[in-house]
Amino acid sequence: MIARMQNWLTTQAQRRPEATAVVFRGQPTTYGALEQASNRLARALRMAGCTRGDRVGLLLPKSAKSLIAMFGVLKADCAYVPIDAASPVARIERILQSCECRCLLAEQSAASLLNALIANGFLSNGLVANDRTASSPRIIWMDRAEMDGGGNLPRGAEAPLLWEDLQGLPDSPVESRNDPNDPAHILFTSGSTGTPKGVPITHSNVIHFVRWAVAYFGISRADRISGHPPLHFDLSTFDIYGTIAAGAQLHLLPPEASVLPHWLADFIRDSELTQWFSVPSALLPMAKFDVLEQNDFPALERLLWCGEKFPTPALRYLMRRLPHVTFVNLYGPTEATIASSYYRVPRCPEDNTAEIPIGQACHGETLLVLDDQMNPAAPGEVGDLYIGGAGLSPGYWQDPEKTAEVFRPNPYGSSPADRIYKTGDLARIGDDGMIYLLGRSDSQIKSRGYRIELGEIEAAVQAAPGVQDASVVALDSDGTEGPTICCAYVPVPGLNLAPAILKRETSRFLPHYMIPARWMVLDCMPHNSNGKTDRGQIRERFRKQSGESQMAAQGSSVQSGSKETHAHAR
Repeated sequence: MIARMQNWLTTQAQRRPEATAVVFRGQPTTYGALEQASNRLARALRMAGCTRGDRVGLLLPKSAKSLIAMFGVLKADCAYVPIDAASPVARIERILQSCECRCLLAEQSAASLLNALIANGFLSNGLVANDRTASSPRIIWMDRAEMDGGGNLPRGAEAPLLWEDLQGLPDSPVESRNDPNDPAHILFTSGSTGTPKGVPITHSNVIHFVRWAVAYFGISRADRISGHPPLHFDLSTFDIYGTIAAGAQLHLLPPEASVLPHWLADFIRDSELTQWFSVPSALLPMAKFDVLEQNDFPALERLLWCGEKFPTPALRYLMRRLPHVTFVNLYGPTEATIASSYYRVPRCPEDNTAEIPIGQACHGETLLVLDDQMNPAAPGEVGDLYIGGAGLSPGYWQDPEKTAEVFRPNPYGSSPADRIYKTGDLARIGDDGMIYLLGRSDSQIKSRGYRIELGEIEAAVQAAPGVQDASVVALDSDGTEGPTICCAYVPVPGLNLAPAILKRETSRFLPHYMIPARWMVLDCMPHNSNGKTDRGQIRERFRKQSGESQMAAQGSSVQSGSKETHAHAR
């Protein structure tokens, strides 16, 4: 049998059709139901004109139906494009335009967005421009609710297919023609130019990682796995396909469960989760507000994180409260499919300054730390981190220039076809042979003649007593001393932690030129839609703060000047 991601669902449905595959808001959906519904959807997509390689946009919230959509698209030999419906309309238009989606799968939650796209003339002007048709993408309405509750379905596009229309289609297995090298989905990440970058991920990319992870972590049908990240974030790929491949249960986290830390803790307990996987930011509030009991979450076996650094103080809190849980740091950019390295934390770190490495390469992956001349960096030396191997994306969607910039020939590969991806991260190899991440190469600044890594400053602030979380950014300065270092931090609740105290504490570990010049106390750290710390928003807050300070200073100067003029006149 050709290795395709949708085969996992068909195999499990044939073995155990009555077994629960996914649970959302207390409602279980079986493997058999997922299989049958996705088969019907695949037929509907083909009826709508979809053929091998076409792209299908998903304007769907996380639910059992979104999984039906994903598997239905794959069975129709297409690639799905999960779209964050909370994004600005202009950004969504650019994504849809880039992908030339044949169909859009939508629910009531996307009604206002679709109306905006239609009002802009975007849908009716035709997304698809090729030999077959120049019409707008066909909309398939994935719930029974109508467009706006008033009986009006989307206009300006071909009449939508309704969920009711799909129910009359055969639910028997669909013959697929796609192969392991075909894209399974396209994930869009932020672009430095403001244009989103599409990252196609193939069936082979996902299958390789999931097979390794299921075997390494020992995931079985007895597991109950979290589904925390949104569908447009690549961490969700492991949650969904790792669960289905193992025949386990996927417990999708309702959005409101992340609002308050005790709600999240209740969800983990009540769902009796055995595996949790998310960015660290999703877990920090539980540590911040001390909502865990000793030996809490008795069913939990593994806690995995990826996407950003886990502040050591919060990690120590969780490891002390959950001594029965295995903690694993996974690392990898979207361009390398979920994760490329792993590190199982052997014991609770002794203090808040302990570094947690990203570890070693997953099976079939390659991690290289290279200097500016592309030579291997010596142990302890800082270099650029490159990734190669089975998880590497083919490149950026319809952007050969950007692809060539960061997807490069591997100078140490066994064949000319070997490639490596420049992650933009700085790293070093420790004495223990593990790889330690030091931050982004674009977060390295030069100030007063010194090269400064903002990640080092951030780690020092996070290790200070009384700090729950911190983020360090740099702002351009008109002065001659280089960028201004700014630190936003969240103190432990109830603690009055002044910047002067943090300056004194961090000066024990950092030289004077690395001490932040500006500080901001926050109640909580802002996060983007992927759950990561939103550094862009933090920079904007500091810029706004700076602008208000300048206006106040100018106002004071004008007042002073007026008094002087008046006195002179007298």
